[in-house]
Amino acid sequence: MSAPPPVIVLVNPQLGQNIGKAARAMLNFGLTELRLVAPRDGWPNPDAGPAASGADVVLEQARVFDTVAEAVADCGQVFASTVRKRDVVTPVVGPVEMASSIHASQGRSAILFGPERSGLATEDVVLASHIVTVPINPEFGSLNLAQAVILLAYEWSRGVTLKQPTLFEIEPPAPHAELEGLIGQLDEALDHAGYFHPPERKTATRHTIRTILTKPAWSSREVKAVRGIVRALVRAPRIR
Repeated sequence: MSAPPPVIVLVNPQLGQNIGKAARAMLNFGLTELRLVAPRDGWPNPDAGPAASGADVVLEQARVFDTVAEAVADCGQVFASTVRKRDVVTPVVGPVEMASSIHASQGRSAILFGPERSGLATEDVVLASHIVTVPINPEFGSLNLAQAVILLAYEWSRGVTLKQPTLFEIEPPAPHAELEGLIGQLDEALDHAGYFHPPERKTATRHTIRTILTKPAWSSREVKAVRGIVRALVRAPRIR
C-alpha cells in the first residue's frame, strides 16, 4: 500500500496571490491537500483564485487552522522547509531524502512553509521531525513561496506516475505494406514528372528515396497524410 500524498501547510501566509500560486504549484504535481495556519488576510481570499490559474480544487478544499500543532496533528512526519537554525537540533535532509521518507511512510506527512518575508519561526520548526533544505546558490538564496512549494512537490512526484501532457501518445509504426504503397505512389508521380534524370542514376535515386521514407518509422496516420499530399500535387493544375 502506497503512502498518501503529503499535506502542504502554509504558515501565516501573507498574500492571497501567493496562496493561489502555491495551489497551482501543488496541483501541477498531483498534490491537492492544502492547510493554512492563520492567514494574515483571512480565508477565503479573493486574490487567490486568479493566481491559482485553474487549481480551484485545491483552494476549495483548503482548511484553516489556528496553530501549526493543530494543522499537523494527524501527521506522523513533518518536514519544515527552512534553512538550518542554530538553536534547533532537528535532523536536516534534502529534497530527495524527504521524498523517499514520505513514500516509505505508512501514515500522513506534512511539509511546512513559512511566511513570505520571514520564513518559519523557531517555535514552528521544533514541531517538525525534519528540516528540509533545498540546495541553492549561497550568494543568492531567494526563493518565493510558490517556488519552494514546486521544488519539493516535484521531488515527491518523481516517486509516483504522472502523465506528461507535453508528450503525444506514441503511435505504432505503419505496416510495411503501407510504406510500400507510399513509395510506389511517389515513384510513379516522380517518374511521370521526369524527376529521374539522368536515366543511369534512376536506380540509385530510387534507393535514396526509399531510405528516406523508411528511416523515420512512419505511423499509418503519417503515411496517409503524405500520400494525400502526393495525390494533391499530382492533380494540381500547372501555374503558367
